Amino acid sequence: MVRALSRAALTVLLVASLAGTFLSVRHILRNPLIAPVVTLSAEGIRAAVDRAMADAATPDRIAARLRALLAETPRNWLAIDAVRDVAAERQVPLPPDLTAAIATARAADESPLATAQSCAACAIDAGDCPLSPVLICQAPMVLTPAGDVAGIGLEMWHGASGAPVDRVNLALSVVGLGSVLLALPTEGGSALLGLGANVARLAHRMGLMTRPLAGMLLRAGRDGVDWAGVRLLKLADAADPAALRRLIRPAAFRPVAEVMTDVGRIESATGPVAALHLVRYIDDAADARRLAEASEALGPKVTGRLEMLGKSRLLSLTTRFSRVALSAVASLVGLIASLGLMLAHAMQHAALRGLRRAARKGAGPRVR
Repeated sequence: MVRALSRAALTVLLVASLAGTFLSVRHILRNPLIAPVVTLSAEGIRAAVDRAMADAATPDRIAARLRALLAETPRNWLAIDAVRDVAAERQVPLPPDLTAAIATARAADESPLATAQSCAACAIDAGDCPLSPVLICQAPMVLTPAGDVAGIGLEMWHGASGAPVDRVNLALSVVGLGSVLLALPTEGGSALLGLGANVARLAHRMGLMTRPLAGMLLRAGRDGVDWAGVRLLKLADAADPAALRRLIRPAAFRPVAEVMTDVGRIESATGPVAALHLVRYIDDAADARRLAEASEALGPKVTGRLEMLGKSRLLSLTTRFSRVALSAVASLVGLIASLGLMLAHAMQHAALRGLRRAARKGAGPRVR
């Protein structure tokens, strides 16, 4: 009797778990507006990051991060100042030797002679630009629509003449020009798209772009251009937007356009220098979207939070599981538990039957 009731209870629990799991998954699949992971509000992101910083921004960790940044070549003063701002916010005094080391390094890197030399090298080659306000030396060359037109024309002509083509530069120039001429659809508008493409183009020249993001741009540059038509391009047409438009397939650039729109959001929230620093943490569209959400919630403070928390932890704090997803997980856990209990019950029943059989054999034949 007890065994039968136990088996019936386990069966009911299994059926309920199966039903709950099926209904939750069916609800997610049939409603495209329901996502298993949802983005927190700006207030939610700030609250989550503040809680994480309470554990991460300890005096020892702040000092260790500053020492690591000082040891880099070239030194990233944007990151150094951001971590110092975190120390000031939390009223964490820095060790005297560390304060002296920072002052000495700054004097060496930001002297008038060093600044003039950096600006001269930066104006010639963006790869020699330090991540600091001296980037203004490169801004007029790359942060305007004229740079997009020149980039497309140059790379198209390289393709027509058989010279090596920088397809990353081409893809970014197409997307930047697309905000004006190609009407690529974006959520954030053409201004953010063009801004993000220009920032990313400078990041590419400086060697700050990640390989996965560069790979996305390479694919767009490969698949989004009629290269057979490019080989027939005349020199006079290399600067003609109408002629270039006929060689471009806008659909291939839409994934890139989404990422560049988010880069534009980052730049609007943090400024160009911080945006260039943050581009190095973008591998794919999900990274760009989450980093844009964090930047809009935290503003310029996002750099210091990123230095102390790291990319994975900071981006994870911008989202949470939806209630439907949690319900599905709870149902799945219940299903697994039910199956486990039924298996344990079956094993127990089989073990008891084995023991009874062994006991009967050990008793031997009955004596009449």
